[in-house]
Amino acid sequence: MLRLVQLQHPVNGRRVAIASDGELRLLREPGSVYALALECLQKNVSLEKGASERAGTEMLDYAPIHGGKSDWKILSPLDHPEEPARCLVTGTGLTHRKSAENRQAMHAAQTPMTDSMRMYQWGVEGGRPAEGKVGVAPEWFYKGCGTILRAHLEPLDVPAFALDGGEEAEVAGVYIVDSESVPRRLGFVLANEFSDHELEEKSYLYLAHSKLRTCAVGPELIVMDHFGSHQGKIRLFRGKEVLWTKDFSTGEQNMSHTVANLEHHHFKYEAHRRPGDVHIHFFGADAFSFGEKIKLQDGDVMELELSGFGRSLRNPLRVIRAANTPSPARPL
Repeated sequence: MLRLVQLQHPVNGRRVAIASDGELRLLREPGSVYALALECLQKNVSLEKGASERAGTEMLDYAPIHGGKSDWKILSPLDHPEEPARCLVTGTGLTHRKSAENRQAMHAAQTPMTDSMRMYQWGVEGGRPAEGKVGVAPEWFYKGCGTILRAHLEPLDVPAFALDGGEEAEVAGVYIVDSESVPRRLGFVLANEFSDHELEEKSYLYLAHSKLRTCAVGPELIVMDHFGSHQGKIRLFRGKEVLWTKDFSTGEQNMSHTVANLEHHHFKYEAHRRPGDVHIHFFGADAFSFGEKIKLQDGDVMELELSGFGRSLRNPLRVIRAANTPSPARPL
């Protein structure tokens, strides 16, 4: 199983590396996973073969880089390095039962069975179609373009207008659209989808607004074909103390939809199949602290780890301390 990391150095620029044990083996070139993927498409070889052929002899110690104690900085494992706006960040919710139960608890006072629980149940009944068949559509949401992506150790922001910010431990599929308008999955990444749950709790109609926040992915791109069953752990730190911890499970065996069904309902839209575009698509969460009445504060650290996904993803929460002032459009 290939594990790719993107790095940035103040002198040496961007590099791609293969992660193994405690070391990173630098590729000779190109300097981004995006460029490597395009090269593999042109040569009609797999990403694994293309990366292996480019592997050099230069090795780096992974631990200090992952710990933020090196001049090398970990980047998002996939981005569009030249045009961030051509990276679409989206997701599907209600694919895990615990997520649906948390959403049900948010809005249970409004109706005995919420639309959220109904949609989860539709997934249970029709989200795993037979091969060659189309299953029921999942919930879908937009988070932003590539400018909202954050890497390992970078802060996730609570804007001045937000009510709160909280972690959502997930896995995202990462894709590039080839010259024939066919989406090509490069692999999977550990991800913190990060949302404003307090805003969402006010009304499910605010869900779209609650998702328009920064999010983190990585540190590694896991190049594998089957997203089966994976167990992970969420840890929240306040200073040196563990504020909250929770185990979570994900993968197709723990979801109401197959990955193929989620991908179909995302890429069935022609606008999502533009050659050269990058897609980061979240697959849904199994647990999050807001459901247990945890409210994160400025400086709290969110740490996620998942079996089979390499090193952990850590991000501090940063509250933007500014006045919530209007952002009007001006006539031209």
